[in-house]
Amino acid sequence: MKIRLIDRDDALEEARSLTQGLRSVALDCEAAGFHRYSDRLSLVQLTAGSFTFLLDPLSLDPRELLRPLVEDPDVEVLMHGADYDVRLLDRDMELRLSGLFDTQIAASLLGEDGIGLSSLLERYFGIKLSKKYQRADWAERPLSEGMKEYAAHDTIHLAELSDLLRERLEARGRMSWAEEEFRELEKIRWDPPAEEPDPVLRVKGARDLAPREAERLRAALLWRDAIAKERDRALFRVAGDPVLVEVALRGPRTLEDLASLSGMNPGLARGEGSSLVEEMVRIEEIPEAELEGYPRLPRGNGRSRPLPEVEERFQRLKAVRNRHAGELGIDRGTLLPNAVLQAMADEPPASASELEAIPGLRRWQAGVLGDDLLDTLRKHG
Repeated sequence: MKIRLIDRDDALEEARSLTQGLRSVALDCEAAGFHRYSDRLSLVQLTAGSFTFLLDPLSLDPRELLRPLVEDPDVEVLMHGADYDVRLLDRDMELRLSGLFDTQIAASLLGEDGIGLSSLLERYFGIKLSKKYQRADWAERPLSEGMKEYAAHDTIHLAELSDLLRERLEARGRMSWAEEEFRELEKIRWDPPAEEPDPVLRVKGARDLAPREAERLRAALLWRDAIAKERDRALFRVAGDPVLVEVALRGPRTLEDLASLSGMNPGLARGEGSSLVEEMVRIEEIPEAELEGYPRLPRGNGRSRPLPEVEERFQRLKAVRNRHAGELGIDRGTLLPNAVLQAMADEPPASASELEAIPGLRRWQAGVLGDDLLDTLRKHG
């Protein structure tokens, strides 16, 4: 297998000529979200024929090469765990996949114990993938030879793996299940995360803070966010949530106080901490009466317990699902997620047509479980 880094327009043109007329390609994406403030698409691996191309979207626009391949339903696009990659390709390149075969979904429908690519390749082909670059910064340039080889192995073996899994799905009568899941996955689009009305609510333990402490935490979160954005670094690589909670609890009023906190980078505190210390002093001077008027953080998880009859219905439906999952030898959540069962428990369907209208329920799931689920609802209400 030949591995080629494509980071120049002339190389992109050559790659385009080498991929014309292919009926199957393997694809993977690498983003830099673990290291960077934004998780921008940083590398696209494309195995096509006897070549594996490492497309560098930070140096050129690979859409003209990719679009005829990934948007043509007659070209099979092999991927593993494509959910997030489908979203990235939509967000950063406006590409809409068609003809997808996801080997992770296929493995899950076969009830494989381990559905990670490394586990599957080792189990079936004796191939051990290196884990050295699992947390690599894929926005780093130049890419090392080790990073290139690691990235290429995410797609090189997908054709062989997909052939094996397809054969097993067909033998067990589950290929139609997989096809439905693949087509649903193709519909996924990037959906910007909802804005948290109060960033403090995202931090573990924040709901136990007093009003003044919560205000300190808000200031610390904004301080960290500004530094992370300026440096293009992931938030936790600037300062972890636990040390910001310490800031909230202690309210450091000098740079040395800030630098001495457990988990705080002293250099960061002394170099960038002046504005945060100033905020701590300001917050300390807010009158207690004024703080009492600040919004209170909600306690608990904000969810109300379901009515007893709804909970009983949910448990009966879950028992049906669990029994079938055991008989089929697949994960319970793969067979039918709890969220779909809860929707049935909340508003019980009275017929097959009403059952099939439940959001998130696949046709294959209705075919496997539908009659038993409806029988349970009819018997117990």
